[in-house]
Amino acid sequence: MNEKVALIMGSDSDWAVMRAAAAVLKRFEIPFETDIVSAHRTPEKMMHFAQGAHENGFGVIIAGAGGAAHLPGMTAAYTPLPVIGVPIKSRNSLAGWDSILSILQMPDGVPVATVALNAAENAGILAAQILGLVHPEIRARLCAYKAELKAQTEAKAQKHRGAL
Repeated sequence: MNEKVALIMGSDSDWAVMRAAAAVLKRFEIPFETDIVSAHRTPEKMMHFAQGAHENGFGVIIAGAGGAAHLPGMTAAYTPLPVIGVPIKSRNSLAGWDSILSILQMPDGVPVATVALNAAENAGILAAQILGLVHPEIRARLCAYKAELKAQTEAKAQKHRGAL
């Protein structure tokens, strides 16, 4: 597989949430690189990263950000790659709504796929699903994962059947 996933975040404090995406990518054996790329503190780095990501072997970008959360949208403005935004509830957040709305409310022509607040795990799964469109080995791992989820849910249902 040639493509890798970029896992970027605005601050090192975001790693507490974003590590869940890394765990998923490891599980599905998808290569990835992580970096801190702040839309506000290192805008030139963000721009250069986003502009060259497709030429540097990336196939999908997962961008996590809290507060004003401009990183996913600004990255999407500069790249032809799919960007998955992870809104993060930060210490000065408005219950996470500022991050959610900053990532979700993108203008026409600059889409960002947005997962739930702090849902980096889902961002990793979505990145795997995107890459699975052209990589059968990833798609097979996703099918096995979905079967595991089904089995776990059925086991829980069996355990609680009649007890609820």
